[in-house]
Amino acid sequence: MVHSAYDSFELVPNFNGKIESIESYGPKLLLGCSDGSLRIYSPETEFSDHSKPYTLEKNLVNFAKKPVVSMEVVESRELLLSLSESIAFHRLPSLETIAVITKAKGANVFCWDDRRGFLAFARQKRVGIFRHDGGRGFVEVKEFGVPDMVKSMSWCGENICLGIRREYVILNASNGALSEVFTSGRLAPPLVVPIPSGELLLGKENIGVFVDQNGKLIPEGRICWSEAPLEVVIQKPYAIALLPRFVEIRSLRQPYPLIQTIVLRNVRHLCQSSNSVILALDNSIQGLFPVPLGAQIVQLTASGNFEEALSLCKLLPPEDSSLRAAKEGSIHIRYAHYLFENGSYEEAVEHFLESQVDITYVLSLYPSIILPKTTIVHEPEKLDIDGDASYLSRVSSGVSDDMEPLPTDENAALESKKTNHNMLMALIKYLQKKRGNFIEKATAEGTEEVVLDAVGDNYASYNRFKKANKGRGNISVGSGAREMASILDTALLQALLLTGQSSAALEILRGVNYCDMKICEEILRKGNLNAALLELYKCKSLHRQALELLHKLVDESRSSQSEITQRFKPEDIVEYLKPLCETDPILVLEFSMLVLESCPSQTIELFLSGNIPADMVNSYLKQHSPNMQARYLELMLAMNENAISGNLQNEMLHVPELALSYCDRVYESKHQPSLKNSSNIYLLLMQIYLNPRKTTASFEMRLTNLLSPQNTAISRGSAPSVKSKGGRGSKKIAEIEGAEDTKVSLSSTDSSKSDGDVDEFNEGGSTIMLDEVLDLLSRRWDRINGAQALKLLPRETKLQDLQSFLGPLLRKSSEMYRNCSVIKSLRQSENLQVKDELYCQRKAVVKVTSDSMCSLCRKKIGTSVFAVYPNGSTLVHFVCFKDSQKMKAVTKGSQLRKR
Repeated sequence: MVHSAYDSFELVPNFNGKIESIESYGPKLLLGCSDGSLRIYSPETEFSDHSKPYTLEKNLVNFAKKPVVSMEVVESRELLLSLSESIAFHRLPSLETIAVITKAKGANVFCWDDRRGFLAFARQKRVGIFRHDGGRGFVEVKEFGVPDMVKSMSWCGENICLGIRREYVILNASNGALSEVFTSGRLAPPLVVPIPSGELLLGKENIGVFVDQNGKLIPEGRICWSEAPLEVVIQKPYAIALLPRFVEIRSLRQPYPLIQTIVLRNVRHLCQSSNSVILALDNSIQGLFPVPLGAQIVQLTASGNFEEALSLCKLLPPEDSSLRAAKEGSIHIRYAHYLFENGSYEEAVEHFLESQVDITYVLSLYPSIILPKTTIVHEPEKLDIDGDASYLSRVSSGVSDDMEPLPTDENAALESKKTNHNMLMALIKYLQKKRGNFIEKATAEGTEEVVLDAVGDNYASYNRFKKANKGRGNISVGSGAREMASILDTALLQALLLTGQSSAALEILRGVNYCDMKICEEILRKGNLNAALLELYKCKSLHRQALELLHKLVDESRSSQSEITQRFKPEDIVEYLKPLCETDPILVLEFSMLVLESCPSQTIELFLSGNIPADMVNSYLKQHSPNMQARYLELMLAMNENAISGNLQNEMLHVPELALSYCDRVYESKHQPSLKNSSNIYLLLMQIYLNPRKTTASFEMRLTNLLSPQNTAISRGSAPSVKSKGGRGSKKIAEIEGAEDTKVSLSSTDSSKSDGDVDEFNEGGSTIMLDEVLDLLSRRWDRINGAQALKLLPRETKLQDLQSFLGPLLRKSSEMYRNCSVIKSLRQSENLQVKDELYCQRKAVVKVTSDSMCSLCRKKIGTSVFAVYPNGSTLVHFVCFKDSQKMKAVTKGSQLRKR
């Protein structure tokens, strides 16, 4: 016996007579005897204790002429149906006989359909159907023949299920058609038991099979009794079966476990009353009264039958909803601990979810998970079942012991690792199911506080959250919802990392999360989980820490071939800086200097696309990376000349290195061997050095003309994209070179001007930058037209100062002259060789005699025109040669057509 679902009481002791049938009517018992009498027993009072016996209220000696073998009370119509010599209907409670079905004489079994008022009975091999007309009369509806005598029957919807001989059949009550269900077995007679839900329970030996109203098997399983039952009654949530030696009670919930066994000898019949099950013995009447649900729940829980206890909780009346919730929560907790202790971790956390227990209660089972400190005090769960507290303490201590390191045996260590992994996977599922609601509450709470702060409300009941460190961005959680969200996210992140799910941990950090900064940072650092640590810094707005870590990883990736560090590139820093351009431009400029040399174009595009003030970028580049300043200014000018100030436009015409760097880029982007005047950009720079003020004023005027209203639209519409590579700055280069052509070019330079004429450019008293000119000539001698450069130099320039320019230039010219002479000689020699070979080929002689034959027609050549093949010996008629060529062309054409 698992637990006591029913208590047995003797209701009628020392009964004198033989009981053939039994039925209940309210608190009264109706006993049909073998002598045809009907005895009515009732309790002493309506609310009397079950331990007190019932007393005989009435004895109807002449109730029937033969034994009353079956009875059924129809309370909805206040009728009593009895089967004796025939089937009779009696009015309740007077027991007046109102009708007798004479055609039912000799019937052995009947069934009643209370919904429609239909009576079906079996007599020999016939089944009759009558309908109650609501008064005293009954109308015959149908009568059908069946293959054999009916042993058991019951209405099932519009049809009737019959147990005949050794099989079950469904009888169509409209046309009498029979359909087989299955055989009933050989050891026990067929047994048809109706279920309140409309299905049927059919007996097959010691197995009860569930079928629907059409006789089709229901896949909910089968009840396996200890022996073949004689009778079965259904009183939810149990099925009570009368077996030869005892009464067996089983649950109607899969897998239909045994609940209780009641040993009673010589039980003849049993029936269901409103609140009990009545058993008729040879000389007494026993009553089985259900134990209160609360007591049953306590018994089941104490014995570890948690599933059955939970199913009984659902049967508690609606008015006890609070009691039901408390009991269910307590059972779920105990069941979860039981499953957890036995290794069923996923099932355990499901029951923790059902119990609505606080997440800290579940996390206490995981000592390896580090939790943030909280200001919320949670009271221990109060369980309403005796002994639960001590039970839970035993289970919790056992679980903690399981988490301790096991012996060093290899198999034991492997099993421990597997167990811990399964435990953590179950925890992950638990936390993920709880997370959505926690995050929603925490976010709503934070939004509400921000709104209240904005309108100036100061409620004492609110714990305002403040930034503990403005630079670090670590929010000090001061509210219940956000504290719980922090506990959950911190635990979830650790569980994901401990189970190797780093990608899932990254997804947590990339979204809205409340991970504790201190704990998670330490864990991620120890595990070298750099990608996750970067996301943690980013979600907490700790951009400086994130960029420092990213720069460190980029440096490591350059010096190491490890797979971990190879993922980080300088471009990652640029991508990280993009969203920060508007919020923290100084931080962007500071860390962009670290990658400016390695990825200059991406970094400068970052400045341009991020809308960082140009003056700020220029001054920062001028201080920290002067070599990149010119490139930045060049791109700014190419993008939009009107968008920058005059100071920035002239910033390159002040630093020689920047100017030379700019000229180099223009030369390399435009230079091709076939282009003329490719070195004009350097001559232009020489002009600026020789007369800075006038040249600058001249080009400023030209830029102003280029930016006039009629040219502005064209320049804007055709402005090259900053992101283009090959064409970057090409428009500006063309304008500058075009302007330079008006001053100095190979075609426009006046050869009659002397060196002293350059003084006309040196007007206004501006200083000649001769040293810069000489330095330019010495460094870029191979890119400058020497003749034009010498014409621009002032007359006082010393020849000694031009040695570094003229020396390599003359050496290169001499070398080119010598190379050209050699090439000329070689080509002349080659020409002579070709001519000699031509003369040799023309000296070939072919001797034609009277015996010479045509190789094609095999006739003599004679005096005909002939042709000689290249081998010098094969002769053919010229006509034959032409014909052979035509034949070859025709043959080739036909082959093509066939294809």
